[in-house]
Amino acid sequence: MRAVLALGGVPHADLPDGVQQVRLRLLERAASGREAPRDVSAWAAVVASNLAMDWHRARRRQERVGERLASLRQWEHAPGDDSRELSLAVAHGLDELPAAQRQVLVLRFYADLTVRAIAAELGVPEGTVKSRLHTAVRALRTRLHEDEVV
Repeated sequence: MRAVLALGGVPHADLPDGVQQVRLRLLERAASGREAPRDVSAWAAVVASNLAMDWHRARRRQERVGERLASLRQWEHAPGDDSRELSLAVAHGLDELPAAQRQVLVLRFYADLTVRAIAAELGVPEGTVKSRLHTAVRALRTRLHEDEVV
């Protein structure tokens, strides 16, 4: 959940609150008597993604995703390390994607959900998820080539 929130634009300092919000929504769902989600981890990833989108809209994000990712990772990199440069380039590319494309990309590749699970949780056709993924990956690939990272 923390990775989905962070990649969705929530600052590192607000991640614990975001995780608590996801847990609260699960408890509220159970208390209301609604049916439990079939896949709780997939449901939690989608809720976390939606919370991140809400935060993004409300706060008009001021920090770059690259800075947030760098603060989440406590790795020690040597100067000029290619993996750090690639991570930052991908983070900046994610930051430039439209929210819907970023959401499916994060759910697919970071939360490791299937296209079918993403479609079911977001309530959109699988073809829409595939289209958004294709467009997002193509945009990231173009960005990485433009920045001469790959």
